Amino acid sequence: MIGRLKGIVVHKQPPWLVVDVHGVGYELEAPMSTFYDLPELGREVALFTHYAQKEDSVSLYGFLRESERRLFRDVQRVTGIGAKIALAVLSGVSVDDFARMVQAGDVTSLTRIPGIGKKTAERMVVELRDRAADLAGTGATLPSGGVAHDPQSEAVIALQQLGYKPAEAARMARDAMADGDDAATIIRKALKSALR
Repeated sequence: MIGRLKGIVVHKQPPWLVVDVHGVGYELEAPMSTFYDLPELGREVALFTHYAQKEDSVSLYGFLRESERRLFRDVQRVTGIGAKIALAVLSGVSVDDFARMVQAGDVTSLTRIPGIGKKTAERMVVELRDRAADLAGTGATLPSGGVAHDPQSEAVIALQQLGYKPAEAARMARDAMADGDDAATIIRKALKSALR
């Protein structure tokens, strides 16, 4: 229904905020990623919104960035996940970090988000991995085989193919990476470090 809402912030107490639009107050639920960047009370804000209607309730959710709203919607498409967990995801990690975790199959990091257990994290990886690049809002699609475009993600996938667990591969690549490194350099440095 409503795709975008522009008005004055009149109340904010996580996870709720109220935006006055020409004298009508809209109560919205928002993730912490949005709260961190909200203007002060009395200032104007423009939010992307998601309207959800159930048999016994109506809810309106607000996001400062379109990529957050898109992730909120995509996460709820995973079996067994609703708005509460989708908000927890956005409150716990950035859209880009979530996309990297899913793409790398990093179940361990996903389970650190409140409300997400191991089975839920595994379902997220399975059901969202093909859309991981789009989750980050890059618009980029993964080449065939699911190989990522950025060097760190490529290194993580390569390390997993060498037998390292997803979380371990992600840690190794992160620790080895320096600005300007390509995937091969990151992999080489990560493997050297693992042998010490």
